Amino acid sequence: MTTMIKKKTMTKKKLINTISQEKKMHPNEVRTVIQSFLDKVTECLAEGERLEFRDFGVFEVVERKKKIGRNPKNPEVPIEIPARSAVKFTPGKKMKKDIEKPIKPF
Repeated sequence: MTTMIKKKTMTKKKLINTISQEKKMHPNEVRTVIQSFLDKVTECLAEGERLEFRDFGVFEVVERKKKIGRNPKNPEVPIEIPARSAVKFTPGKKMKKDIEKPIKPF
């Protein structure tokens, strides 16, 4: 039996609190900036734009082709999964390098 390691999750609230403490800013100011950033990213992607952040990565909308899937409980019955748009993220050089470092136990 394999043991599962529970990963920590960074929520938007935790991110806001962490940044506000590090930058000595009021959490409401940080919340406004982060929410504006997220709204603008979503808006740009919805308009078909590609977002590139040097060293961080690239967000872009790609088309996923339709495909045939299987229900694990009834594998004989094929299920058509329709074509759809999806957001693809490609990490930048710095992020790739940082992610490749060994994970510190918590």
